[in-house]
Amino acid sequence: MRLKTSESKNSLSFYVINDSYKNGKRTTKIVEKLGTEAELKKKLNGQDPYSWAKEYIAELNRKEKEENRPVKITRYQSKLIDKDDQICFNGGYLFLQLIYHQLGLHKICKHISSRHKFTFDLDSILSRLVYGRIIFPSSKLNTFEESKHLLEQPNFKLQHVYRALEFIAQEFDFIQSELYKNSLLVSERNARVLYYDCTNYFFEIEQEDGLKQYGVSKEHKPNPIVEMGLFMDGDGIPLAFSIHSGNTNEQITLKPLEKQILQDFKLSKFIVCTDAGLSSTDNRKFNNINNRSFITTQSVKKLKKHLKEWALEPTGWTHPSFAEPFDIRTFDKNNVLYEKFRDDTFYKERWIKEDGLEQKLVVTFSLKHRDYQCQIRNRQLERAVKLLENKPKDIDKKRQNDYKRFISSAKVTDDGEIADKAVYSLNEEAIANEAMYDGFYAVCTNLEDDAAAIAKINHRRWEIEECFRIMKSEFKARPVYLRKDDRIKAHFTTCFLALVLYRYLEKKLNGKFTTSQIITQIKEMNFLSVPGEGYMPTYTRSDFTDALHEAFGFRTDYQIVSTKQMKKIFKDTKK
Repeated sequence: MRLKTSESKNSLSFYVINDSYKNGKRTTKIVEKLGTEAELKKKLNGQDPYSWAKEYIAELNRKEKEENRPVKITRYQSKLIDKDDQICFNGGYLFLQLIYHQLGLHKICKHISSRHKFTFDLDSILSRLVYGRIIFPSSKLNTFEESKHLLEQPNFKLQHVYRALEFIAQEFDFIQSELYKNSLLVSERNARVLYYDCTNYFFEIEQEDGLKQYGVSKEHKPNPIVEMGLFMDGDGIPLAFSIHSGNTNEQITLKPLEKQILQDFKLSKFIVCTDAGLSSTDNRKFNNINNRSFITTQSVKKLKKHLKEWALEPTGWTHPSFAEPFDIRTFDKNNVLYEKFRDDTFYKERWIKEDGLEQKLVVTFSLKHRDYQCQIRNRQLERAVKLLENKPKDIDKKRQNDYKRFISSAKVTDDGEIADKAVYSLNEEAIANEAMYDGFYAVCTNLEDDAAAIAKINHRRWEIEECFRIMKSEFKARPVYLRKDDRIKAHFTTCFLALVLYRYLEKKLNGKFTTSQIITQIKEMNFLSVPGEGYMPTYTRSDFTDALHEAFGFRTDYQIVSTKQMKKIFKDTKK
């Protein structure tokens, strides 16, 4: 800041001036009018106004260096705002930017750029696609427009975005393998346990082509789909993914991606944990060699008769509190022990040999889970009874877990005569058969660990399902509007990278906040640009923003963040 004097016919006025640069051009702003020479002499009791003004500005500059200077913002009711002058920007992405650079994604982009010799800034494009997928998920066109609302403006054009997608797809495997190597420098990866699952995403088209094929949709959509297989490590951080056509059997997707991990990630000893839909004998045998192991869910209903009888038998259960096997009927609701052991899990295990594979069958029983399943079924039965009373036309249409499964129909009366219309009633046999399995859960494994340890590993499988939910709901990864296979692959690469960044962000916050809270509040971390001064936060400071700043080691929640300080934050988030 500097002193400026303005002389008129009758007076000499003193001003505090601040020079700033925007887009390479210098702009001058009046920070404060100190008054006329006569006014200052009267106020200062005869002291030289010029000397006092110089000392006053020197003090302001000293406070500015200490980031302690009061800032005065002048606005006029009669003055229009400048046309096309953007003054509001999002700064929530800065926390994602720090993780992005810690994971070395900018270096990966630099390597790809040098290999392909293109001139556009891949790092700038990829980072905006990733931040945008978390903060303002939308089309590539809208992401390009929205990126102009970030504090740091994009240095690329829309056509560069679509060109970049081609190279992101080509370097699909390289990006994943390098990201894993770089992540080891950020924190230790729990690669002892790898969770694998599949999901699919639908397209807003009807024509099959390339990866877009008709298949069994998880969301029961009558559209072409594409399938994603995802590996997650033991801490809930995504590890690797693959994309397949929508008509691919998900059981055959595990081995190719696992082989890729073995080759590119140099992993050798780990446990693969999957659900029943992916637990083919071939996959289990593949993970029964070379220090690899498996844990896979097993439907109790689909066990062979003798194994099912053993699993459901109320005797022979173990628990740390009991020295000998016991009968789970001991914990009937009327028993005083019920409340004490309601949240506990009971175990039963045995080794079996099927299809040339020796594995351990672990069955668990939970009173809490039993009560929960019973409660859900009772609500479905209430709906079934109401349906029987109203008898709508679609009463015969039912899905696997639809409450209508408890309704049976017969075209024979109680007297054995053929009825004109079907007679509907509750299927008591179906209700009893389903109730038999309440509270029971089973897994198969080749590990020799005790049942409690195996069940604990399997319990975290919910996190990979949450990964898919976040991508579909929060990141709006579907429906997919892209048509070319390479752009589809690139789209899911950015979704995967966004998920990795989000999980690291979540980890830094120690799981204190929900996904909705994190994404909503980062999206709302906006700043008002004050020309020549800096940026004024317009968001509400909260427990979340305090935790965020504390976790990342910088703050943006001062009443005004100077231009100099904001530039330092930009620099620090790119280290």
